[in-house]
Amino acid sequence: MFGNIQEQQEKMRQRLTQIEVSAQAGGGAIQIRANAARQILDIKIDPELSLDDHEELEDLLLTAMNRVLAAAAEKEAAETQNMLKDILPPGMGDLGGMFGF
Repeated sequence: MFGNIQEQQEKMRQRLTQIEVSAQAGGGAIQIRANAARQILDIKIDPELSLDDHEELEDLLLTAMNRVLAAAAEKEAAETQNMLKDILPPGMGDLGGMFGF
């Protein structure tokens, strides 16, 4: 009924690595790119940003990372919901809501 669950999970992992999200902080001074598998792909720091204030830099990095990881989690949830619709019998695709997807 549910097919090969491990195969579906592997397909999902591969799909999530292909979906990219990005976030920024400090008006674009810090930009972070990640994928929906919640892997950080790239961090860019504006060369004009003063790096003298380490606490400010740390705060900006944390803000941008939290934002990009939240965006990745949203994409992951949407993809999980789509996968459930594909593998569940017709009419049962909304069951994902029971699990918080």
